[in-house]
Amino acid sequence: MKPELKQYADKLNKKLLDQLEEVPSSKLSKVAKTIVEEFESAQVDAGEAVGLICAESIGEQGTQMTLDTFHFAGVAEMNVTMGLPRLIEILDGRKLIKTPMMEIFLKSPYNKGKDVRDLARKLKATKVGDLVKEYSMNIAELKLQLTMDEEKMKIWGVTPAGLSKAISKGVKAKVKMEGNVVDVKLKDDSDLSALYSLRGTINELQAAGIKGISQVLTVERGEEFIIITSGTNLKKVLELDFVDGERTTTNDLYEIAKVLGIEAARQAIINEVDRVIDAQGLSIDTRHVLLVADTMTVSGSIKGITRYGVVSEKSSVLARASFETPIKHLINATLAGERDPLNSVVENVMLNQLIPVGTGLPKLNMEKK
Repeated sequence: MKPELKQYADKLNKKLLDQLEEVPSSKLSKVAKTIVEEFESAQVDAGEAVGLICAESIGEQGTQMTLDTFHFAGVAEMNVTMGLPRLIEILDGRKLIKTPMMEIFLKSPYNKGKDVRDLARKLKATKVGDLVKEYSMNIAELKLQLTMDEEKMKIWGVTPAGLSKAISKGVKAKVKMEGNVVDVKLKDDSDLSALYSLRGTINELQAAGIKGISQVLTVERGEEFIIITSGTNLKKVLELDFVDGERTTTNDLYEIAKVLGIEAARQAIINEVDRVIDAQGLSIDTRHVLLVADTMTVSGSIKGITRYGVVSEKSSVLARASFETPIKHLINATLAGERDPLNSVVENVMLNQLIPVGTGLPKLNMEKK
């Protein structure tokens, strides 16, 4: 550390001190003084009710939001939940979201449009039923015959060998393929009902693509092409060599946490909330969103702002009881012999006491003579 910086060692954090190391000595004194003033003015005052201000700031803007669904033109199944429903989905930390989707960024030269439609087709989970042109059933021999559409197989990149393998893997029957005709023969001791249900089973088998991705759409964004999908499978997509793994993302927070870790999930919460707010033309200070994201992920896993998530982990009995199901919390706390130190806002409001916020924070102790 430069000798001139030693006087600031207890006033600034390590990151700011490291950045000041790069400042020329002639300007160091002036720059350091300015940074210290800015840093001190950015600190939260003792007793500041940051949680209440955060909740109020997000809640106030939330009342201006619409119940919005965005639809991609040209693809019937591709909708994206936006607005208030999406904000609730994120903050509740829901595992099953209404419209899971991915934004897949591509490496050069594919991001300039080269073979981008063919790549998109490779991603879509193509079922055997999508490729069948005609069915015929032989009841005497307990055999199902599928005539495949060769043109569709070519479009979706399905080979005869790959198709035969997918069917063999999915059903307990003898599979034989000649040209574009697939014969599926059941065991001799099978009954007719097994033959009739066989067709439905085969239709749902995946012939190509990535499991979970039901629709794909190529979109030109700025100066590059990206692929937007309905459905998500981040792990499998990141394994593809033409995908830019640093920018590709999904709107499924739990999948991000599982594949990339909790820090990535925290950033995803911030990004998703910001996206919803920006789409509505609203403005919330990013520090409020940061506080919510930290609260949801501080335990190492995603916890929603619900009675089963963040609220269930509060140390205060009365704070837990104030949210939902108060009788249950009070009985459990009584049985366990819990004590409530009354350190927060909610429990003091419930008891009609001065809350430990702002001017209510300092305590005066007088020594009796």
